[in-house]
Amino acid sequence: MTGATGQDENSGTTPVREGFRFDEAALARWMAEHVPGYSGPLTVEQFKGGQSNPTYKLVTPGKSYVLRRKPPGQLLKGAHAVEREAKVLSGLAKGGFPVAHVHALCTDDDVIGTWFYVMDMVEGRIFWDATIPEVSRDERPAYFDAMNATMAALHNVDYAAVGLADYGKPGNYFERQIGRWSKQYVEDVDAGRDPDMDRLIEWLPAHIPAGDDIAIVHGDFRIDNMIFHPTEPRVLAVLDWELSTLGHPLADFSYHAMMYHMPPHIVAGLAGADLAALNIPSEAEYIAAYCARTGREGIADYRFYTAFNFFRLAAIFHGIKGRVIRGTAASAKAAERARMFPELARIARVQID
Repeated sequence: MTGATGQDENSGTTPVREGFRFDEAALARWMAEHVPGYSGPLTVEQFKGGQSNPTYKLVTPGKSYVLRRKPPGQLLKGAHAVEREAKVLSGLAKGGFPVAHVHALCTDDDVIGTWFYVMDMVEGRIFWDATIPEVSRDERPAYFDAMNATMAALHNVDYAAVGLADYGKPGNYFERQIGRWSKQYVEDVDAGRDPDMDRLIEWLPAHIPAGDDIAIVHGDFRIDNMIFHPTEPRVLAVLDWELSTLGHPLADFSYHAMMYHMPPHIVAGLAGADLAALNIPSEAEYIAAYCARTGREGIADYRFYTAFNFFRLAAIFHGIKGRVIRGTAASAKAAERARMFPELARIARVQID
């Protein structure tokens, strides 16, 4: 989730790591039965990324696939719901949204030890730096426009028509989210309190905007969660749907647009970048393009949405800080993220002052 080093840590594959291996012959038998056109032999590699739900590259002579599974071992109820990912991908594909094609979901633990699904491997480019240094100055606006259009297309999907009316709990999205993250923050006494977070917990519930729009929301819509065409400014597939639900589209859009305020050492961000020199649209231009595509005149309470998203991310990093203190953090990057917590809380507070 950090910026500059994300590419080295998360791209490419390795041999399947200890603790994540499974019966590859059993998987090959299942693929032959459930994946149309499958033909072995099968080779399995593990992607470096996809820490929450282990992700594998399945290579055959004819084509490659991707497998996402629940992690092995005891899991919290409702966590690592690969079946939800498979459902939203299948539904969005029906609506013409760019996602990888899902071939099948397996809910039989006997095949590889956990539930999993198999989808097509989409070949293309992933950008880990929001300034997109890999493309020319003249091309950059088209890449930002492609991201903007993709986000708007997601929020314009008729979720009921594609079978996703039951994909989340519609309504009161901000109230529920602010309550959930505030409670988690207050209850994690090991990680301590922060005056900026305390102020946000007081301010946010009192300033929730009126209206309750509902759409499919991605929950983590960032440039590095998109696969672009190998040579064109076109999004071929949006990845990592584990935080998706029915929610408020402006929460989702403003999370994506946080890149304008995000220091690049935390997550791929544009804070401090010379946008004019880079030929990257301004935040106001980016908001206007999204509004035009979704039939809005503007976003009246934009600072609320930005503050909410930085608060949510700060609360997640505060939870990581607690796990580091307790010695239960799984990721090698956990201590670094824990150190970033006060910075995120400060950026959130700046939005409301």
